[in-house]
Amino acid sequence: MRRRWPAVVVTGALVAGAAGWAVVYGPLQGDEPPRTVDPEAVRTARAFLGSWAAGDLPAAARLTDSPAKAEETLRNFTAGLEIAKPVLTAGAARVDGAAEEGARVPFRARMPVAELGTWSYGSELAVARTEAGWRVRWELPLIHPQLDDKQRFKLVEEESAELAAVDRDGKAISAAEHPSLVSVLGLGGGKPRGEVQVVDRITGETRSTAVRFGPQPGEGGGPLRTTIDARTQRAAEKALARHTAGRNAGLVAVRIDSGEVVAVANGPAGGFNRAFQGTYAPGSTWKVVTSAALLAKGAVTPESRVDCPKYLTVGKQFHNVETSEIPGASFREDFIHSCNTAFVALRGRLTNDEMTVFAKEYFGIGPEWKTGVGSVDAEVPVPAGETEKAAALFGQGRLRTNPLAMASVTATAVSGTFRQPLLVRGTEQPAVATKPLPGAVVKQLRSLMRDTVTEGSAKVLAGVPGEVGAKTGTAEVTEDGNNNGWLVAYDGEIAVACVVEGAQSGSGSAGPVLRDLLTELAGGAAG
Repeated sequence: MRRRWPAVVVTGALVAGAAGWAVVYGPLQGDEPPRTVDPEAVRTARAFLGSWAAGDLPAAARLTDSPAKAEETLRNFTAGLEIAKPVLTAGAARVDGAAEEGARVPFRARMPVAELGTWSYGSELAVARTEAGWRVRWELPLIHPQLDDKQRFKLVEEESAELAAVDRDGKAISAAEHPSLVSVLGLGGGKPRGEVQVVDRITGETRSTAVRFGPQPGEGGGPLRTTIDARTQRAAEKALARHTAGRNAGLVAVRIDSGEVVAVANGPAGGFNRAFQGTYAPGSTWKVVTSAALLAKGAVTPESRVDCPKYLTVGKQFHNVETSEIPGASFREDFIHSCNTAFVALRGRLTNDEMTVFAKEYFGIGPEWKTGVGSVDAEVPVPAGETEKAAALFGQGRLRTNPLAMASVTATAVSGTFRQPLLVRGTEQPAVATKPLPGAVVKQLRSLMRDTVTEGSAKVLAGVPGEVGAKTGTAEVTEDGNNNGWLVAYDGEIAVACVVEGAQSGSGSAGPVLRDLLTELAGGAAG
């Protein structure tokens, strides 16, 4: 029987333009030339963020127009918050006033707080030209938008009480039956819990909560109401345990029609929640997004000829798995056989910031997500140069995702609509404005992913009943070490993503996991 549910370390961005200037794309008035940002302003912003992330606060402060105040504030900001090794990712700079006056650089901050989780938020800094050169304009909201001269942050920690939770049907979820949910939801109690509060600088009165960590009780003290489907959760945990042989792994399944999370599994079960909080290069699974951007722009069609050579050099030598090649390949063949060099060859058909903008506008990547538990948002930084851009097109470089993000990417690609993932019902989710993918692009993506199963690199799923589509990925971690194996897939109801660390390939490591999961859910016998 088919299941049936009720409908219910610092990274920066310098956009390469003519003569080394960073071009900011926007609407032009008449024949007015594009407005540009002086690359020195961008370098100053990146250097400031780099020093701050590295803990060299004096160096960061010297790059501001108020060094003494900046150093004092940066130091006080982390005092008592137990923040270590923040990651600060710069976005694309834009002109602030006339080009010679300054620039504004948005950035994403990921602050690891004690053993509680990651505090993720967005902010922005201004860079202005001074007599001493370019300097970051010092202002308190630079550190965090809620920081000002009347309020500060305070960390409050406690140990959680035993937590009761129910699945999407209102039935109790137990730690014994679903061990992966112990770390995801905090089942069983005794787990660290806390929050960063915004408090009055004088009275200490709590004004609001910036972020919460760890298991939270349900509304009114009742059980935590989740979107978990018990059958899917059991199948996911069983498949992951069976095929990962003790390796670190993570898996997320979401409903395509709603974004609701129906399964979260981690290896080892009960350990670190890699599925929601991991930060991985997505490897070739990211070609789903790259292909969507190319197809939507009309830069290619599935029938376009895009050669797949063994090697292609763009600052460094790129190659395919086992240095394979497909002479005279079509884009469809490049996709289903996961040809890296073909995607590298197409880099000139997308502008430097186009993938960042496209991922945000169509896939909801960039704004903060709220699932109801701690999660780390995916990052698609604007590449700093051609080599980095080439790597990003097939999911390497500075791209960072996790199974939660890639399950959502898959659901968006095959439905055309981004639906923010949700695990805990009642969670207040920030509005994420996105556009629907063109219907023709959705049809092409579904066809490409289906062909990847029937003819390409995801044949491991060929025996799964129903119309299943997929995309494999093998992400390099080090040049001479093992890879991370990825597989994303969809059937008629769910989209699922799985990563297995220390793997040889996505099809060989994550493939058997998703094969067993999808086969069992289709009512068949897992092989």
